[in-house]
Amino acid sequence: MSLILGLVSGALIAANGISIGIAMGRLSRRGSPAPALTEKPPVSVVIPACGIENFTPLTLERAFDLDWPDYELIFCVADARDTVIPTVKEVMARHPEIKASLLIGDDRVSANPKLNNCVKGWRAAVNDWVVLADSNVLMPRDYIGHLMAARRPNTGLVCSTPLGSRPEGFWAEIECAFLNSQQARWQYAGEAVGLGFAQGKSMLWFKPMLDAEGGIAALGAEIAEDAAATKLVRRLGRKVHLVASPFEQPLGRRELTQIWSRQARWARLRRVTFPAFFVPEILLGCLPPLLLALAAAALSTGSPSFSMITLAVLTAVYLPELALILAKNWHLSVWTLPAMLARDVLSPAIWMKSWLSGSFDWRGNTMTIGTETSELSSASPPH
Repeated sequence: MSLILGLVSGALIAANGISIGIAMGRLSRRGSPAPALTEKPPVSVVIPACGIENFTPLTLERAFDLDWPDYELIFCVADARDTVIPTVKEVMARHPEIKASLLIGDDRVSANPKLNNCVKGWRAAVNDWVVLADSNVLMPRDYIGHLMAARRPNTGLVCSTPLGSRPEGFWAEIECAFLNSQQARWQYAGEAVGLGFAQGKSMLWFKPMLDAEGGIAALGAEIAEDAAATKLVRRLGRKVHLVASPFEQPLGRRELTQIWSRQARWARLRRVTFPAFFVPEILLGCLPPLLLALAAAALSTGSPSFSMITLAVLTAVYLPELALILAKNWHLSVWTLPAMLARDVLSPAIWMKSWLSGSFDWRGNTMTIGTETSELSSASPPH
């Protein structure tokens, strides 16, 4: 039994290292320029906005400074009372040279409030290539170039995971640890072996292709539009591909309750939409291999001390992860390693929480996610 436990622990550490190695080869260093393109077709960028976040003025401003010859911006807001509207109008007024519009209204085509907010923008888009981009994405000047350059002959959708940056405080450091060297790393590793999953932060669509499948409303087939997008693209025999250098999401200050709520919501969405891939998530992080290694040592004689085993496992798990962060120029601070430890302590509780059905608030919308059904409360005000 001791040998089996030790082998399983080693296998988990090896899988962790392999995923980091794949991501190391697949990802470009942050700030790397987009590859040169010979064709630059017109693009519509649909940006659903809701409320003011820490860096909203900055992220909105960046959308008007893209290095692309022909693009339009379509801002979508569900509620005419939303506090983000004056900010959007101010930024639009500063850049009259960029074609931009602001559409207000709520189209209830699904249980997903973000998707409902995007419907009017999708319909208004005049170009064949459409980017659905969250308002908290910090777009580099070559944002569209990165998305276009990631296309391949079998591409059905191009996406980018959010890369956490500019954290303020320890809880924001933990969110960086979740977003970057865990979630982004595993998504890129999955894409490299043919298991690409869509990410709703930035999605480049060929509009005629999606319109032929029912349009943007088809993404309401799942509670999460990225899960529906993944399944739709796979059904068409195509692939989801990721940009080589993921786009930043500046975080600012975060609180533990925000981290817990957000991660629990995402975990529950993954559990409902891709349960077979979600179940093994309990094995991620340092705790499973560490506990297995300690159990193996307890059952055998002449084993190294628990402290030596703990140090060896933590080094084997976290040193490659820190190397990935350093190599790709991602956010790194004296709090990064403690944040990783805190992330891995929180993760099992978040995983267990995801199996409990229940309601949560998403920007003023009450959403209920069960095992088989999900719904948006009709009593929720549009936001």
